Amino acid sequence: MKKITFTADVLPHMVAIAIFFIVTVFFFHPLFFENKTLQQHDIQQFIGSSKAIEDYRNETGEDPLWTNSMFSGMPAYLVSVQWGNKAIAYLKTIAALFLPHPIANIFTAFVCYYVLLLCFRIRPYLAMAGAIAFGLSSFMIIGLAAGHNGRIGAIAFMPLIMAGIHLVFTGRRILGFGVTAAAMALHLRENHVQMTYYLFFIVLIYGLIHLIEAIKDKTIPVLIKNVGILVVAVLLGLGTFFGQLWALKEYSAYSTRGKSDLARGMTETDGDAAGMSKAHAFEFSNGILEPFTLMIPNFYGGSSGNFLFTDRNSEVYQALVRSGDQQTANRLANFTGAYWGEQRLAAPYYAGAIIVFLFALGIAFAERKYVWWLLSVSVLGILLSWGSNFAGFNYLMFDYFPGYNNFRSVTFTLVIVLFAMPLLGLLGLERLWAKGVTKQAQRKLLIVLGSTGGLCLLLWLFAGMFSFTRDAEAQLPAWFTDALAEDRKALFRADTIRSFFFILAAFIVIYFDVHKKMSAIGFYAFLIFMITADLAAVDKRYFTDENYKRKRDNSFFAITPADQEILKDKSYYRVFNLSYLTGRGDNPFAEARTSYYHHSIGGYHGAKLRRYAEFYDSCIVVETQQFVGQIQQGNMSFENLSAFNMLNIKYIVIGPGQEDLMLNRSAYGNAWFAEEIVRTGDAVTELNKTCSVDTRTTAVVDTSRFQVDSITPDSTANIKLVELSPRHLTYESQSSSDGLAIFSEIYYPGWEATIDGKAAEVLRADYVLRALEIPAGNHTIEFTFEPRPYIVGNKITSVSSWLVLLVLLGSIYWSFKKDEGS
Repeated sequence: MKKITFTADVLPHMVAIAIFFIVTVFFFHPLFFENKTLQQHDIQQFIGSSKAIEDYRNETGEDPLWTNSMFSGMPAYLVSVQWGNKAIAYLKTIAALFLPHPIANIFTAFVCYYVLLLCFRIRPYLAMAGAIAFGLSSFMIIGLAAGHNGRIGAIAFMPLIMAGIHLVFTGRRILGFGVTAAAMALHLRENHVQMTYYLFFIVLIYGLIHLIEAIKDKTIPVLIKNVGILVVAVLLGLGTFFGQLWALKEYSAYSTRGKSDLARGMTETDGDAAGMSKAHAFEFSNGILEPFTLMIPNFYGGSSGNFLFTDRNSEVYQALVRSGDQQTANRLANFTGAYWGEQRLAAPYYAGAIIVFLFALGIAFAERKYVWWLLSVSVLGILLSWGSNFAGFNYLMFDYFPGYNNFRSVTFTLVIVLFAMPLLGLLGLERLWAKGVTKQAQRKLLIVLGSTGGLCLLLWLFAGMFSFTRDAEAQLPAWFTDALAEDRKALFRADTIRSFFFILAAFIVIYFDVHKKMSAIGFYAFLIFMITADLAAVDKRYFTDENYKRKRDNSFFAITPADQEILKDKSYYRVFNLSYLTGRGDNPFAEARTSYYHHSIGGYHGAKLRRYAEFYDSCIVVETQQFVGQIQQGNMSFENLSAFNMLNIKYIVIGPGQEDLMLNRSAYGNAWFAEEIVRTGDAVTELNKTCSVDTRTTAVVDTSRFQVDSITPDSTANIKLVELSPRHLTYESQSSSDGLAIFSEIYYPGWEATIDGKAAEVLRADYVLRALEIPAGNHTIEFTFEPRPYIVGNKITSVSSWLVLLVLLGSIYWSFKKDEGS
């Protein structure tokens, strides 16, 4: 066994951890030194959506599994449920040195990419620079600012999975098995399947390269053995996510990511047989030139949230002042965004000028199999990021590549490029140094400089070939658009020359073999510092002091007089917050602040129940417009708002004050008996009928899915809710004839019902609600929610998690004890 020395084998890794810790702490210094916390929009919404779940868990010690606080009800295990993978959670906490969430994800990204580079035989001090480049890419920082903690956490562990796979393929099978299983478990726990999907592309092309190599070298049996080991490791890692995966698979069929029942009469852009519509999937697509932001962050002006009129030295500001018309200036101020690309909302994903230079160097010098692998995945990532702007390829992927139509925001595919760039760059640099910087190598380096730094200079010189305006700005005054273009050109040119100088600095130290002419520590420190300074400076453009708030600041959830008045009502009802129609920043169907205190018909989630979303768009939106029109005419009646009333919307909020609260006395309550049934044979007719009939007396049932007997109306029949918890409801009914009871609860498979202890089929009525056929007489009806993905799947998750931890520890111990031939 190789003898381990402190200086060569321990000290570099200690230095790496210390540097990663210092960079993390100083980049996020307000969290550590100013008693502040991050202000993340998505996390604020998550807190609102999960409040009722957390309260129930704290009160009862168990998870509710269903939440009534959002979208009139949805599975809680899609929002916030404690699964049985605590062992994996402990592992992440230790790996992140107990740093606070979510910045622990950035530190973890540093560590995991560092391990990946070590596994590819990159010397530790170079690996530190590459790890910082990966973790501080603006993709990671912008995602963190938005509150996409799950996405950033999942990305952080992608390099560790690839490290384990590479260990297996390079002979360290036992260690690679343990690392792959643990990394897979850590990655999946972050619950961002889209990033797992993109990781699949990286691994697939890696595998194809090794398949070609195995065929050429006639080592197919070795390849099969390696693949077999990795399959077992991945399955073990999947076991720690088994419950969640089962739940996601079950839920996706009924969510906005799954198949719509409204297939008849749909156009290509309305939706597809299984998955979301193309228009929705490719809503955010990079322009063809937008990947240039990987090297020049302000290629398209920077973030769409950067408004030029705020800078008193800008041409735009001066032009608005010179206009002398305050009203016109105020109107035009809304059009002063620095971003002039094709997207509605955008922020540049910057890899770093030095990293782009090194990537080109890697193409020139790295081993050919790694060039083919990492260049191929980079090209693929860019092609996919173009989305609808490269429709021929991407629509083909959307229509035929398995599962691809389940994901949107295709600009996220640039994570593949950001994964590949530092790795290929440092592989090239290592190989260059191994062979020496010869005259031939210097000629190649000049070509690399020309293709990167030279391109920056050309763009700087010929910046005038771009218009620096958007098509939608053609109607604006010429004096204004001229000033706008000048400011955008200035931003463009400043960043092109900035990137050129960073590239030139890297070129000089490599071309003249500076690392042999100065101390090794000095050279590594220079490279680490330059990469960190480059990325951190750009990151701070999008992650400023405005991203922090005092820990005691809870103004977003501050209770209003309207909230206080509603909470006096202890019955079970729902709230519709229409104040978000008046410019408070969200729409009523996409905010979870209301869910913090009440049972809301809106909420915040990436994958809502599809039928509920369709019902909202078709019925609630129309009735909301009708309701607003009525109010403007002084008509405060709710009787004709059957969609409102069937959801038991008892309170409508139009502002924060008590006087901004409207009581709906026409809401149907928790349950009622239908007087007649309208039978339909398809979902389109079912939805249209639900939006048009009086749902208090008429139940709409799709009899192609659910069989229902005829009923005899009983005007004296009644049904009432007597016991309520998120996963259990009890009703008592009384009727002189058989009837169909409609419950103001969202239909979802997994809910089971009994009538006097005997199982009864749960039907769906009025497109989204539960219904039961109830015989004449007095009865007790109970609904229970005990979904198998949680009840059964969670046990498998728990066992697998502890097994993975044991396997990881065992493989590490074995690697110290026995040389596996590495």
